[in-house]
Amino acid sequence: MATAELESREWYVASYAPTGVPNSDHIKLRTLTLSIPDDHVAFQILYVSIDPYMRTQLSGLHDGLSLPQIPLGQVITAFGIGKVVRSKDTNFSEGELVMSRVCPVAEFGVLPSNLLQKINHADGVALPDYLSCLGMPGITAWVGIEKIGNAKAGSNVYISAAAGGVGIIAGQLAKVKGCRVVGSVGSDHKVKLLKEECGYDEAFNYRIETDYDAALTKYFPNGIEVYFDNVGGKMLEAVLNHVNHGARIALCGMISEYNKVWTEREGVRNLLNMVGKEVMMKGFMVPSYFNHFEEFIKEMEVHLKGGKIKSKHKIYNGIESFLESLTSLFSSSNVGKVILQVTP
Repeated sequence: MATAELESREWYVASYAPTGVPNSDHIKLRTLTLSIPDDHVAFQILYVSIDPYMRTQLSGLHDGLSLPQIPLGQVITAFGIGKVVRSKDTNFSEGELVMSRVCPVAEFGVLPSNLLQKINHADGVALPDYLSCLGMPGITAWVGIEKIGNAKAGSNVYISAAAGGVGIIAGQLAKVKGCRVVGSVGSDHKVKLLKEECGYDEAFNYRIETDYDAALTKYFPNGIEVYFDNVGGKMLEAVLNHVNHGARIALCGMISEYNKVWTEREGVRNLLNMVGKEVMMKGFMVPSYFNHFEEFIKEMEVHLKGGKIKSKHKIYNGIESFLESLTSLFSSSNVGKVILQVTP
Protein backbone atom coordinates (compact mmCIF):
# COMPACT_ATOMS: atom_id res chain seq x y z
CA MET A 1 0.00 0.00 0.00
CA ALA A 2 1.82 3.08 -1.27
CA THR A 3 0.10 5.86 0.65
CA ALA A 4 1.62 7.07 3.94
CA GLU A 5 -1.86 7.67 5.34
CA LEU A 6 -4.91 5.48 5.88
CA GLU A 7 -8.55 6.36 6.31
CA SER A 8 -10.20 4.29 9.02
CA ARG A 9 -13.31 4.11 11.16
CA GLU A 10 -12.94 3.47 14.89
CA TRP A 11 -15.08 3.20 18.02
CA TYR A 12 -14.33 5.66 20.81
CA VAL A 13 -15.66 6.53 24.28
CA ALA A 14 -18.06 9.50 24.09
CA SER A 15 -19.30 9.27 27.70
CA TYR A 16 -19.07 6.82 30.58
CA ALA A 17 -21.78 4.34 31.59
CA PRO A 18 -21.46 3.81 35.38
CA THR A 19 -24.51 1.51 35.46
CA GLY A 20 -26.46 -0.55 32.97
CA VAL A 21 -25.34 -1.76 29.56
CA PRO A 22 -23.42 0.78 27.40
CA ASN A 23 -25.33 2.12 24.40
CA SER A 24 -24.84 4.49 21.46
CA ASP A 25 -24.76 7.49 23.81
CA HIS A 26 -21.61 6.10 25.39
CA ILE A 27 -19.61 4.66 22.49
CA LYS A 28 -19.62 6.03 18.97
CA LEU A 29 -18.09 5.38 15.53
CA ARG A 30 -15.99 8.02 13.79
CA THR A 31 -13.83 8.36 10.69
CA LEU A 32 -10.24 9.57 10.87
CA THR A 33 -6.97 9.58 8.94
CA LEU A 34 -4.00 7.66 10.32
CA SER A 35 -0.38 8.54 9.62
CA ILE A 36 2.45 6.00 9.93
CA PRO A 37 5.48 7.21 11.96
CA ASP A 38 8.90 5.57 11.89
CA ASP A 39 9.18 2.23 13.72
CA HIS A 40 5.41 1.75 13.43
CA VAL A 41 3.37 -0.82 11.56
CA ALA A 42 0.03 -0.26 9.82
CA PHE A 43 -2.31 -3.24 9.72
CA GLN A 44 -5.79 -4.02 8.49
CA ILE A 45 -7.80 -5.41 11.37
CA LEU A 46 -9.37 -8.80 10.73
CA TYR A 47 -10.75 -9.89 14.12
CA VAL A 48 -11.29 -8.23 17.50
CA SER A 49 -11.90 -10.13 20.75
CA ILE A 50 -15.00 -8.97 22.65
CA ASP A 51 -14.58 -9.69 26.37
CA PRO A 52 -16.54 -8.85 29.55
CA TYR A 53 -13.63 -6.93 31.10
CA MET A 54 -14.12 -4.26 28.42
CA ARG A 55 -17.37 -3.25 30.17
CA THR A 56 -15.45 -2.25 33.31
CA GLN A 57 -13.27 0.18 31.32
CA LEU A 58 -16.33 2.14 30.20
CA SER A 59 -17.81 2.93 33.63
CA GLY A 60 -15.73 5.94 34.67
CA LEU A 61 -15.37 4.24 38.06
CA HIS A 62 -12.23 2.95 39.72
CA ASP A 63 -13.30 -0.17 41.55
CA GLY A 64 -13.76 -3.87 40.91
CA LEU A 65 -11.16 -5.04 38.40
CA SER A 66 -9.13 -1.82 38.87
CA LEU A 67 -8.53 -1.63 35.12
CA PRO A 68 -7.68 1.83 33.81
CA GLN A 69 -10.64 3.66 32.35
CA ILE A 70 -10.42 4.49 28.65
CA PRO A 71 -10.16 8.30 28.54
CA LEU A 72 -13.09 10.13 26.98
CA GLY A 73 -12.54 10.71 23.29
CA GLN A 74 -10.03 7.88 22.94
CA VAL A 75 -10.35 4.76 20.83
CA ILE A 76 -11.44 1.50 22.51
CA THR A 77 -8.78 -1.21 22.43
CA ALA A 78 -8.87 -4.98 22.76
CA PHE A 79 -7.03 -8.14 21.72
CA GLY A 80 -7.04 -8.25 17.94
CA ILE A 81 -5.60 -9.84 14.83
CA GLY A 82 -4.60 -8.01 11.67
CA LYS A 83 -2.65 -8.18 8.44
CA VAL A 84 0.28 -5.84 7.84
CA VAL A 85 -0.40 -3.36 5.02
CA ARG A 86 2.64 -1.14 5.51
CA SER A 87 5.66 -1.30 7.78
CA LYS A 88 8.28 1.20 8.87
CA ASP A 89 10.07 -1.51 10.79
CA THR A 90 12.23 -3.99 8.85
CA ASN A 91 11.15 -6.83 11.16
CA PHE A 92 7.59 -6.72 9.77
CA SER A 93 6.57 -7.24 6.15
CA GLU A 94 3.40 -6.59 4.20
CA GLY A 95 0.98 -9.50 4.37
CA GLU A 96 2.19 -10.91 7.70
CA LEU A 97 -0.40 -11.75 10.35
CA VAL A 98 0.01 -9.96 13.67
CA MET A 99 -1.70 -9.83 17.06
CA SER A 100 -1.84 -7.07 19.65
CA ARG A 101 -3.25 -6.76 23.16
CA VAL A 102 -4.01 -3.08 22.44
CA CYS A 103 -5.56 -3.39 19.01
CA PRO A 104 -7.96 -0.52 18.27
CA VAL A 105 -11.57 -1.46 17.59
CA ALA A 106 -11.28 -0.09 14.09
CA GLU A 107 -10.81 -0.94 10.43
CA PHE A 108 -7.07 -0.17 10.50
CA GLY A 109 -4.51 0.26 13.24
CA VAL A 110 -1.09 1.88 13.50
CA LEU A 111 1.04 0.77 16.44
CA PRO A 112 4.69 0.77 17.49
CA SER A 113 6.20 -2.50 16.36
CA ASN A 114 7.00 -3.53 19.95
CA LEU A 115 3.25 -3.79 20.63
CA LEU A 116 2.76 -6.36 17.88
CA GLN A 117 3.39 -10.09 17.88
CA LYS A 118 3.64 -12.18 14.71
CA ILE A 119 1.26 -15.11 14.36
CA ASN A 120 2.75 -18.35 13.08
CA HIS A 121 -0.51 -19.72 11.76
CA ALA A 122 -0.48 -23.44 12.52
CA ASP A 123 -2.17 -26.00 10.28
CA GLY A 124 -5.54 -27.09 11.56
CA VAL A 125 -6.02 -24.00 13.75
CA ALA A 126 -8.66 -21.47 12.68
CA LEU A 127 -7.59 -17.84 12.92
CA PRO A 128 -10.33 -16.92 15.46
CA ASP A 129 -8.89 -19.61 17.78
CA TYR A 130 -5.98 -17.24 18.43
CA LEU A 131 -8.52 -14.98 20.18
CA SER A 132 -10.33 -17.81 21.99
CA CYS A 133 -8.66 -21.11 22.91
CA LEU A 134 -5.17 -19.73 22.19
CA GLY A 135 -5.96 -16.20 23.34
CA MET A 136 -7.20 -14.35 26.41
CA PRO A 137 -10.16 -16.67 27.16
CA GLY A 138 -7.95 -19.74 26.80
CA ILE A 139 -5.19 -18.61 29.12
CA THR A 140 -7.79 -17.28 31.58
CA ALA A 141 -9.44 -20.70 31.72
CA TRP A 142 -6.07 -22.44 31.95
CA VAL A 143 -4.83 -20.27 34.82
CA GLY A 144 -8.03 -20.84 36.79
CA ILE A 145 -8.09 -24.60 36.31
CA GLU A 146 -4.37 -25.36 36.24
CA LYS A 147 -2.58 -22.77 38.36
CA ILE A 148 -5.20 -21.74 40.91
CA GLY A 149 -7.72 -24.58 40.94
CA ASN A 150 -4.98 -27.23 40.73
CA ALA A 151 -7.65 -29.58 39.35
CA LYS A 152 -6.78 -33.28 39.60
CA ALA A 153 -8.33 -36.45 38.21
CA GLY A 154 -11.49 -37.18 40.17
CA SER A 155 -11.97 -33.61 41.44
CA ASN A 156 -15.51 -32.24 41.51
CA VAL A 157 -15.34 -29.03 39.48
CA TYR A 158 -18.05 -26.40 39.12
CA ILE A 159 -18.04 -23.71 36.41
CA SER A 160 -20.50 -20.80 36.44
CA ALA A 161 -21.32 -18.98 33.16
CA ALA A 162 -20.14 -22.26 31.69
CA ALA A 163 -21.14 -21.53 28.08
CA GLY A 164 -19.32 -18.19 27.93
CA GLY A 165 -16.03 -17.58 26.18
CA VAL A 166 -13.95 -18.55 29.23
CA GLY A 167 -16.26 -21.03 30.96
CA ILE A 168 -16.71 -23.23 27.91
CA ILE A 169 -12.93 -23.73 27.73
CA ALA A 170 -12.43 -24.09 31.50
CA GLY A 171 -14.86 -27.00 31.70
CA GLN A 172 -13.23 -28.81 28.81
CA LEU A 173 -9.78 -28.36 30.36
CA ALA A 174 -11.06 -29.87 33.60
CA LYS A 175 -12.48 -32.84 31.67
CA VAL A 176 -9.12 -33.38 29.96
CA LYS A 177 -7.64 -33.69 33.45
CA GLY A 178 -10.18 -36.38 34.39
CA CYS A 179 -12.42 -34.26 36.62
CA ARG A 180 -16.16 -34.51 37.12
CA VAL A 181 -17.48 -31.21 35.74
CA VAL A 182 -20.81 -29.44 36.23
CA GLY A 183 -21.73 -26.07 34.72
CA SER A 184 -24.50 -23.54 35.19
CA VAL A 185 -25.94 -21.61 32.24
CA GLY A 186 -28.91 -19.42 31.36
CA SER A 187 -30.87 -21.59 28.91
CA ASP A 188 -31.82 -25.20 28.21
CA HIS A 189 -30.10 -24.94 24.82
CA LYS A 190 -26.81 -24.24 26.59
CA VAL A 191 -27.37 -27.14 28.98
CA LYS A 192 -27.70 -29.46 25.99
CA LEU A 193 -24.63 -27.98 24.29
CA LEU A 194 -22.40 -28.43 27.33
CA LYS A 195 -23.41 -32.05 27.85
CA GLU A 196 -23.54 -33.18 24.22
CA GLU A 197 -20.70 -31.19 22.63
CA CYS A 198 -18.34 -30.12 25.42
CA GLY A 199 -18.25 -33.25 27.57
CA TYR A 200 -19.71 -31.81 30.77
CA ASP A 201 -21.02 -34.47 33.13
CA GLU A 202 -23.96 -32.30 34.17
CA ALA A 203 -25.28 -28.79 33.59
CA PHE A 204 -28.27 -26.84 34.85
CA ASN A 205 -30.27 -23.77 33.88
CA TYR A 206 -30.01 -21.31 36.76
CA ARG A 207 -33.07 -19.44 35.47
CA ILE A 208 -35.18 -22.55 36.10
CA GLU A 209 -33.36 -24.05 39.09
CA THR A 210 -33.41 -20.75 40.96
CA ASP A 211 -32.72 -22.23 44.39
CA TYR A 212 -28.96 -22.41 43.91
CA ASP A 213 -28.39 -24.15 47.23
CA ALA A 214 -30.80 -26.94 46.27
CA ALA A 215 -29.26 -27.21 42.80
CA LEU A 216 -25.75 -27.61 44.17
CA THR A 217 -26.97 -30.19 46.67
CA LYS A 218 -28.42 -32.12 43.74
CA TYR A 219 -25.42 -31.90 41.40
CA PHE A 220 -22.66 -32.11 44.02
CA PRO A 221 -23.75 -34.71 46.60
CA ASN A 222 -20.07 -35.18 47.48
CA GLY A 223 -19.19 -31.47 47.57
CA ILE A 224 -17.03 -29.19 45.41
CA GLU A 225 -13.23 -29.24 45.21
CA VAL A 226 -12.75 -26.55 42.55
CA TYR A 227 -15.02 -23.63 41.69
CA PHE A 228 -14.29 -21.44 38.66
CA ASP A 229 -16.31 -18.29 39.39
CA ASN A 230 -17.46 -16.11 36.51
CA VAL A 231 -20.55 -14.55 38.08
CA GLY A 232 -20.10 -13.76 41.80
CA GLY A 233 -23.12 -12.66 43.85
CA LYS A 234 -25.67 -15.19 45.07
CA MET A 235 -24.02 -18.06 43.20
CA LEU A 236 -20.72 -17.58 45.01
CA GLU A 237 -22.58 -17.52 48.32
CA ALA A 238 -24.35 -20.80 47.48
CA VAL A 239 -21.07 -22.45 46.48
CA LEU A 240 -19.53 -21.67 49.87
CA ASN A 241 -22.19 -23.89 51.45
CA HIS A 242 -21.00 -26.87 49.37
CA VAL A 243 -17.21 -26.64 49.28
CA ASN A 244 -15.11 -29.46 50.67
CA HIS A 245 -12.18 -29.04 53.01
CA GLY A 246 -9.27 -27.44 51.16
CA ALA A 247 -11.37 -26.42 48.16
CA ARG A 248 -9.93 -23.91 45.68
CA ILE A 249 -11.96 -21.06 44.20
CA ALA A 250 -10.63 -19.12 41.20
CA LEU A 251 -12.29 -15.70 40.98
CA CYS A 252 -12.18 -14.96 37.27
CA GLY A 253 -15.00 -12.44 36.96
CA MET A 254 -18.37 -11.41 38.34
CA ILE A 255 -20.49 -10.60 35.34
CA SER A 256 -23.68 -10.46 37.44
CA GLU A 257 -22.21 -7.37 39.13
CA TYR A 258 -20.51 -5.49 36.27
CA ASN A 259 -23.43 -3.20 35.45
CA LYS A 260 -23.94 -2.07 39.07
CA VAL A 261 -22.12 0.34 41.36
CA TRP A 262 -20.52 -1.49 44.28
CA THR A 263 -23.20 -0.45 46.80
CA GLU A 264 -25.85 -2.26 44.72
CA ARG A 265 -23.95 -5.53 44.39
CA GLU A 266 -24.86 -8.76 46.14
CA GLY A 267 -22.94 -9.43 49.34
CA VAL A 268 -21.64 -12.85 50.42
CA ARG A 269 -22.78 -13.67 53.97
CA ASN A 270 -21.09 -17.00 54.64
CA LEU A 271 -17.38 -16.29 54.24
CA LEU A 272 -16.85 -17.94 57.62
CA ASN A 273 -17.20 -21.28 55.79
CA MET A 274 -13.82 -20.56 54.22
CA VAL A 275 -12.16 -20.49 57.62
CA GLY A 276 -13.49 -23.76 58.96
CA LYS A 277 -12.90 -25.61 55.70
CA GLU A 278 -9.57 -23.90 54.96
CA VAL A 279 -10.76 -22.83 51.51
CA MET A 280 -8.41 -20.93 49.20
CA MET A 281 -10.17 -18.23 47.16
CA LYS A 282 -8.04 -16.18 44.83
CA GLY A 283 -8.82 -13.46 42.34
CA PHE A 284 -6.53 -13.18 39.35
CA MET A 285 -5.68 -10.97 36.41
CA VAL A 286 -4.23 -12.72 33.39
CA PRO A 287 -1.29 -10.33 32.77
CA SER A 288 0.22 -11.59 36.04
CA TYR A 289 0.52 -15.01 34.35
CA PHE A 290 1.86 -13.99 30.95
CA ASN A 291 5.21 -15.52 31.96
CA HIS A 292 3.42 -18.88 31.57
CA PHE A 293 2.14 -18.09 28.08
CA GLU A 294 4.48 -20.42 26.20
CA GLU A 295 3.63 -23.30 28.56
CA PHE A 296 -0.06 -22.60 28.02
CA ILE A 297 0.24 -22.42 24.21
CA LYS A 298 2.10 -25.72 23.96
CA GLU A 299 -0.48 -27.53 26.06
CA MET A 300 -3.51 -25.92 24.41
CA GLU A 301 -2.32 -26.52 20.83
CA VAL A 302 -2.03 -30.24 21.62
CA HIS A 303 -5.57 -30.35 23.01
CA LEU A 304 -6.96 -28.29 20.13
CA LYS A 305 -5.35 -30.34 17.37
CA GLY A 306 -6.26 -33.58 19.15
CA GLY A 307 -9.92 -32.57 19.29
CA LYS A 308 -9.99 -32.59 23.11
CA ILE A 309 -10.89 -28.89 23.23
CA LYS A 310 -13.58 -27.56 20.91
CA SER A 311 -13.99 -23.91 20.01
CA LYS A 312 -17.32 -22.13 20.04
CA HIS A 313 -17.39 -18.72 18.38
CA LYS A 314 -20.15 -16.17 17.94
CA ILE A 315 -18.99 -13.99 15.04
CA TYR A 316 -20.38 -10.50 14.42
CA ASN A 317 -19.56 -9.06 11.01
CA GLY A 318 -18.47 -5.53 10.17
CA ILE A 319 -17.07 -2.67 12.23
CA GLU A 320 -20.61 -1.30 12.63
CA SER A 321 -21.52 -4.36 14.73
CA PHE A 322 -19.20 -3.63 17.66
CA LEU A 323 -21.87 -2.23 19.98
CA GLU A 324 -24.15 -5.18 19.25
CA SER A 325 -21.32 -7.62 19.92
CA LEU A 326 -20.43 -5.92 23.22
CA THR A 327 -23.99 -5.89 24.56
CA SER A 328 -24.44 -9.54 23.55
CA LEU A 329 -22.09 -10.49 26.41
CA PHE A 330 -24.93 -9.77 28.82
CA SER A 331 -27.53 -11.78 26.91
CA SER A 332 -28.61 -15.28 27.92
CA SER A 333 -28.48 -16.27 24.24
CA ASN A 334 -24.71 -15.77 24.00
CA VAL A 335 -22.71 -18.99 23.55
CA GLY A 336 -18.93 -19.27 23.40
CA LYS A 337 -16.41 -16.61 22.46
CA VAL A 338 -17.74 -13.36 21.00
CA ILE A 339 -15.58 -12.09 18.14
CA LEU A 340 -15.99 -9.11 15.84
CA GLN A 341 -14.89 -9.89 12.28
CA VAL A 342 -13.95 -6.46 10.96
CA THR A 343 -12.64 -7.57 7.56
CA PRO A 344 -13.80 -10.75 5.75
